[in-house]
Amino acid sequence: MKPEVLSPAGDFECLKAALMFGADAVYLAKKNFGMRAAPNNFTQDELVEACRLAHEKQKRVYLTCNTLPHNRELSSLEAFAKEAAEAGVDAFIVSDIGVMSLLKKYAPDIELHISTQAGAVNYSSACEFYKMGAKRVVLARELTLGEIREIRDKTPPELEIEAFVHGAMCVSFSGRCLISQYLTGRDANRGECAQPCRWSYSLMEQTREGEYFPIAEADGGAYILNSKDLCMIRHLGLLADAGVSSFKIEGRAKSSYYVSVITNAYRAAVDSLGGPLPEWVAEETEKVSHREYCTGFYFGEGDKMQNTRDGGYVRSYDVAAVVESSDGEYLTVLERNRFFKGEHLEILEPSKPPRELIADEITDLSGEPVESANRAAEHYKIKSPLKLSAGTILRMKNQR
Repeated sequence: MKPEVLSPAGDFECLKAALMFGADAVYLAKKNFGMRAAPNNFTQDELVEACRLAHEKQKRVYLTCNTLPHNRELSSLEAFAKEAAEAGVDAFIVSDIGVMSLLKKYAPDIELHISTQAGAVNYSSACEFYKMGAKRVVLARELTLGEIREIRDKTPPELEIEAFVHGAMCVSFSGRCLISQYLTGRDANRGECAQPCRWSYSLMEQTREGEYFPIAEADGGAYILNSKDLCMIRHLGLLADAGVSSFKIEGRAKSSYYVSVITNAYRAAVDSLGGPLPEWVAEETEKVSHREYCTGFYFGEGDKMQNTRDGGYVRSYDVAAVVESSDGEYLTVLERNRFFKGEHLEILEPSKPPRELIADEITDLSGEPVESANRAAEHYKIKSPLKLSAGTILRMKNQR
């Protein structure tokens, strides 16, 4: 079987994007117990609808319960588990063994996936999690391909192995970080990370208050803790050969555009396993906002993962509009960013290479010609004979 493409869903729009662009499964959170507090996440009603939509397409939904809860939070876990079961969740993603035992008690029919937060780096711990009832282990990000292969060889074949293939990396061990809590009071282990690893730092000598010394030869200080982003799009065959059964995309705090593009790229890459990777697939990973890419620890190159020059993003494309309907003469679109008559747009459809559309004629909904689509969240029409499905993305080269 081909490895699973597992995509993030920080909100309902991202969930629909992931399903449309080829995810086999999505992972998401409710308002509590999830490691990403910043996204909107899901209410109970939204979770019910998310499971319905996913199961309708024969896809799966994994609910994160991977924070490290304190005593006062445990009393709400029973309701959390039972509501998840009622919604139809396929698996819990969990890191705490106490929480794991409670979830088995409150929702015994739901699979348990061991979060990367648990820090599984060897076959012994993976086997123990299996004995405790885990269906899957999400390996720590600090492993090489050789180590993953040995874990696969020395664990029960029924134990599924999941590994991250794309997205933000963290300077701490598998996300277990205390810097945010120390500096801002926001606990990263309960989903509230302020990302201080992305900040610029300088030195100050104790007796020279206010006199700062750069750590590197750069005017803006040094980003000594700043990790590059992970991208394994060109190496999925090696991960599959090592025994990874689920390819996980990081990004529950990312936009629906990000989810669409990266899910689409990894869907196409998985579908091409066993043959050459189409070049357009790898190029898609460059068309979202991202930090400089690396291959993480998979090839034993941990010393190449930091970008100490800056903490910013590379961003080369913007979403112009999203298609809502087409009648063979006009596309009806919802504007996301201003674009002009004559603009060269790029069409992103599921499982297809991008292609060009020139917006030679733009009108408002009444048919009145306009020189630009410049009102956010307004509907416009673009003259085109193309029959594009609802949700197709029209994007443009970023000129900034």
